[in-house]
Amino acid sequence: MHRRNVLRAAVVGTGSVAFGFTMTRPSFAAYPVQTGPSPYGSLQSADANGVMLPQGFTSRIVARSSRTVPGTSYTWHGAPDGGACFADGNGWIYVSNAELSTGGGAGALRFDASGNIVDAYRILSNTRTNCAGGATPWHTWLSCEEVDRGYVYETDPFGVNAATQRPAMGRFKHEAAACDPDRGVIYLTEDVSDGAFYRFKPTTWGNLASGQLQVLTEASGTLTWRNVPDPDGSPTATRNQVSNTKRFNGGEGCYYADGVCFFTTKGDNRVWAYDAVNNTIAIAYDDNLTSSAPLTGVDNITGAAAGGDLFVAEDGGNMEICIITPDDIVAPFLRLSGHGASEICGPAFNPAGNRLYFSSQRGTTGSSSGGITFEVTGPFRTA
Repeated sequence: MHRRNVLRAAVVGTGSVAFGFTMTRPSFAAYPVQTGPSPYGSLQSADANGVMLPQGFTSRIVARSSRTVPGTSYTWHGAPDGGACFADGNGWIYVSNAELSTGGGAGALRFDASGNIVDAYRILSNTRTNCAGGATPWHTWLSCEEVDRGYVYETDPFGVNAATQRPAMGRFKHEAAACDPDRGVIYLTEDVSDGAFYRFKPTTWGNLASGQLQVLTEASGTLTWRNVPDPDGSPTATRNQVSNTKRFNGGEGCYYADGVCFFTTKGDNRVWAYDAVNNTIAIAYDDNLTSSAPLTGVDNITGAAAGGDLFVAEDGGNMEICIITPDDIVAPFLRLSGHGASEICGPAFNPAGNRLYFSSQRGTTGSSSGGITFEVTGPFRTA
């Protein structure tokens, strides 16, 4: 049995421990978060790679679009976007989407236990505008098409099994996905100005071939998940099929941890916190509700391996990844210098939680062929 299948068999049916992440936030009472000092201190001058980091952290470039990944024969894709890390024995794999209107798909970088790149390869081809997505507890990558009536593709980070289209998860302008193993559902965001927030409940957890797509609705202040009659989205878009659908202005990144799904909306520059345990929702961050807001152009979101810190990437703004701490402080964690015509995408931690990967989608050139994928190493918090 291939390693991926062994891992899959081990985690299907388990709870949130499969993600290795525990929130320490006591409640949502202090939302929205406020501007404050970073637990890592102020940013230092840009290093040789143009990355401004807190003291004690270093960066390296691991791949460049249109160039061969060092030590391999694989050419890294253009417009790198959403990404995630997967354990691979003593090493790990970082997967990355290609947000290209033609070609699209996703690629992967394989690292050994020391962080050396030992392989790079394609895991999805011939799709369109693959923006974000999400990792599953059974160690596959959900790559989402950000086009009208786009698909979700389930891919194999290990490069063994062919990618599979998952139409039951709905056809709409997908952005990101986040698995909730506690309720056996996958949350999905939609990147349109009057978008919806969805969840997909597979018939069998761990098998995405069939299931029920649902949309979040609100009436008289009460949230309800209701079935979407036609997940195919034609002739009526999925977001317009159910009355009282709750609207979100440009859904972006999505991340689940310990009973809460955090997701971002770029149209109003917010981070939302959906409490799945109590079926409530709160605005965790809004740039209009804090002074000298450091986080603008909210996009992809991820969490540290432990400790409860969230990391939110900017599409524009100051080209930063900002940290949101469990004690409700938001502050810059890193900033790219000279990347003003780009966006930061795909933040993801390796399994040990001491390396953060992300991409500048268009690099310093402003072109999709100029994307740069980085690694940041340092003393990330574990508590």
